Amino acid sequence: MSAAAAVIEVEGLTKRFGGKMAVDHVSLAVRRGQIYGFLGPNGSGKTTTIRMLCGLLTPDEGRGTCLGFDILRESARIKREVGYMTQRFSLYEDLSIEENLQFVARIYAVTGRSRRIDAALERLGLAQRRAQLAGTLSGGWKQRLALAACLLHDPKLLLLDEPTAGVDPGARRDFWEHIHALAHEGITVLVSTHYMDEAERCHEVAYIAYGKLLAHGTAAEVIARAGLSTWSIEGEGLMDLAARLRTLPGVEMVVPFGAALHVSGTDAAALEAALGPLAREGLALQRVQPGLEDVFIHLMPR
Repeated sequence: MSAAAAVIEVEGLTKRFGGKMAVDHVSLAVRRGQIYGFLGPNGSGKTTTIRMLCGLLTPDEGRGTCLGFDILRESARIKREVGYMTQRFSLYEDLSIEENLQFVARIYAVTGRSRRIDAALERLGLAQRRAQLAGTLSGGWKQRLALAACLLHDPKLLLLDEPTAGVDPGARRDFWEHIHALAHEGITVLVSTHYMDEAERCHEVAYIAYGKLLAHGTAAEVIARAGLSTWSIEGEGLMDLAARLRTLPGVEMVVPFGAALHVSGTDAAALEAALGPLAREGLALQRVQPGLEDVFIHLMPR
């Protein structure tokens, strides 16, 4: 990727807190206008990485640029040029929607402040609620307000840290429509999430666990590189069957998926041979395409 095309380009990003390695030599490259999904369990290093990218934390090791600014020497410039949405709602709950946006606009010395605030309110569907106290909003509306605040200073990069946690499915869907519209306009988005359906909405994804980057690329590339063969099994007594399956050769992972079990392994022939006899026990077997969730569960023990 050329330097001109990369909005984020970092190598060997590392951060320690005492004796704990929070981020372990992570390298990322994110293109302009891309929605880049950042996945991983709690405590995996996602938030620490995002804070290093936007200048809130200084890496112990590593180098790179964000929006063309050096992450070590120009962190103050980066802070003013990105929109950062934290995990928790961080605006003032005893101020109205409009008062919160006025406050943020003043912090960033936004020119044409009233016009920009009106535009943000309209874009996020908040215009009719502008006088409502932020503390009385539901999770989905707080999310819209936080995104509106991120956009006031016209950032070219949005860093969104688990923005849809605790938000209902309808609000999540609306939020992602806004994100795709912003990307279409050329704004780059790095978003951390726990939701596999959201990961599949991203142009590329990266999976981090225990501070290490385990996989990255498009969803199709990540699935293909894992080399998993996956079968779906339906029938009676699946929980008892799961324990037996885990002892069979070729079976590396058994995970309940609704009324079925997903059984996976990297040796397709061995897995098929092990599962074949189950058809004679009245169980329905079907080979299925592994999904991101299958891959990430497979990666965790590694």
